[in-house]
Amino acid sequence: MMTTYNLSPHALNLYVECPRCFWEEAHGNKRPSGPFPSLPSGMDKIIKRRFDAYRKAGSLPKELATLDDVILFPDEKLLRKWRDQRKGLQWTDEQGNTLAGSLDEALQTTSGEIVVLDYKTRGFPLKKTPDYYTLQLECYTFLLQQQGFSMADYAFLLFYYPQSFAENGDVTFNHQLVKISVSPAHAEETFRKAVGVMEREKPSLNKSCGFCNWRGN
Repeated sequence: MMTTYNLSPHALNLYVECPRCFWEEAHGNKRPSGPFPSLPSGMDKIIKRRFDAYRKAGSLPKELATLDDVILFPDEKLLRKWRDQRKGLQWTDEQGNTLAGSLDEALQTTSGEIVVLDYKTRGFPLKKTPDYYTLQLECYTFLLQQQGFSMADYAFLLFYYPQSFAENGDVTFNHQLVKISVSPAHAEETFRKAVGVMEREKPSLNKSCGFCNWRGN
């Protein structure tokens, strides 16, 4: 029986970073990690509710005020499906391998194209956009494209970071909107290469990877 694989944008980023660690994780030997902080998850839920309120009102939040050619994707029911952590967006290749992910938000241009938008929370303003964010956005764009949607060749990252703390306990957040060029074809190519690694023997030791050197075999 042929083995098939279910991969996420996170898994593909790990493959790009270190094919050996990617292979190890897929075979049950995950990298050690600390507890995941709950604050980003809580912020994510609040931001989604805020955007949904603007969606119902038919307007854009101030974070997107500089964009004059888009609206928030109007089909909230469909968007909830895309956001679902268990179902979300999925695509299966000819061999039965699956790429799956769930997005934060989608915009729609005046010409009908869909634009992926992803929220991020940070402790400080972003100086340089890490490459792994681009691949994540490309995966979402590819997954929507495979469902038949016309997709823009760009996406947005919306960063929130704390700006000030008031005496009454209120925290003021600032924001940073970053436009990213995306290639759905690159997402598919990366997915197929990652599957190819899974189908071969364990990759050789990556001397530039601290986790590989820690494992030592």
